[in-house]
Amino acid sequence: MALVRNGSRRIVVDGTVFRWRLRRRPTYFQGLAWSPCTFAVKHADTPGAALVVTTDQPHPSNWIGREAEPVLPSGVAAAVRLALCEGWTPTTPGSAFHLDQSAGFTPSH
Repeated sequence: MALVRNGSRRIVVDGTVFRWRLRRRPTYFQGLAWSPCTFAVKHADTPGAALVVTTDQPHPSNWIGREAEPVLPSGVAAAVRLALCEGWTPTTPGSAFHLDQSAGFTPSH
């Protein structure tokens, strides 16, 4: 999974530089708040497996006006630390590592 530099943000977690990105426009299911917001994280300098984090919030740009907390750098850093503890190796090639933090998300009807 490629994470383009354009639109991604730099974050340093425990001395390691990563880039993270949240889709500006929600997917169809995220737009209707049927599925939660996700974001991706990759090591900034070494290609490897991406981290895909599923949050417990609707996408901030959902179409139905459902309230959503923004994805903050502190939340991204916490997700990176948790994923590293759970076995994510950002510099090793492979498929994306999924971190599901969606417990408590209630889809809209």
